[in-house]
Amino acid sequence: MSDFARVASAADVPAGTARVVDVGGRSIALCHVEGDAIYAIDNVCTHDDGPLGDGTLHADRVECPRHGALFDVRTGAAKTLPAVRGVRSYPVRIVGGDVEVALDG
Repeated sequence: MSDFARVASAADVPAGTARVVDVGGRSIALCHVEGDAIYAIDNVCTHDDGPLGDGTLHADRVECPRHGALFDVRTGAAKTLPAVRGVRSYPVRIVGGDVEVALDG
């Protein structure tokens, strides 16, 4: 069973935005897809290590602020060049208004 860690309040991640948190020594981008859920992915573009959490969220895709690669925030899959490899995604749950992420899941 995965161990979940509290990383933020759900209110701290408004719909249509991304927020960077540190958990378990990792930098994670929390991405709140409007009308859907909050997702968690590694906060690093596989093209050149750009900070994905600083990028723009377009529905369920986050755009790397450096060169425009798009990643699916639900799965971590790279969707456009210049990125060709995806990033890791993590299980997320909301408990009592808190966002919890499991790194081992």
